Amino acid sequence: MKRQDIFLITFTLIIISATFNSCKVSYSFTGASISPKAKTISVQYFPNYAPLVNSSLSQAFTEKLKDKFLSQTNLNFVDRNGDLQFEGQITDYSNQPTAIQGNQTAAQNRLTITVKVKFTNTVEDKLSFESSFSKYADYQSNLSFASQESSLVTTITDQIVQDIFNKAVVNW
Repeated sequence: MKRQDIFLITFTLIIISATFNSCKVSYSFTGASISPKAKTISVQYFPNYAPLVNSSLSQAFTEKLKDKFLSQTNLNFVDRNGDLQFEGQITDYSNQPTAIQGNQTAAQNRLTITVKVKFTNTVEDKLSFESSFSKYADYQSNLSFASQESSLVTTITDQIVQDIFNKAVVNW
């Protein structure tokens, strides 16, 4: 090889290497795209301000949100002022009939949960947001709400946490 060819190949490799190193974004198998500058996450307690209150919902939702980010990202949890910060409140927890039969009784009921979230990304401020997330699950009215409540809450909160995760760190 000529000296000129070796120089050209070396120069090209340096340029390619510099390009990839300067445009670095952290990816994971979950689809999360988080800046490598972000190292920590903080999740504040989500109080329940819904007119109908499930006494364990606030704690369960807050923990589920923390667990989602800790298990699916490389972020470390801190009590306050993380690079990614979540705070908010549960604003609705309602149980209503949805499918009325001819005899004026409900065939199905619907549990709806709404959570208001403020997400602050201190590394990339343009990704910060304030949004409400709402999901519901239907159940047969011939089953008591008390016997269905726990599984319904789990299903709905899983969906809301996934939506929050997607909006905060899955930038597709």
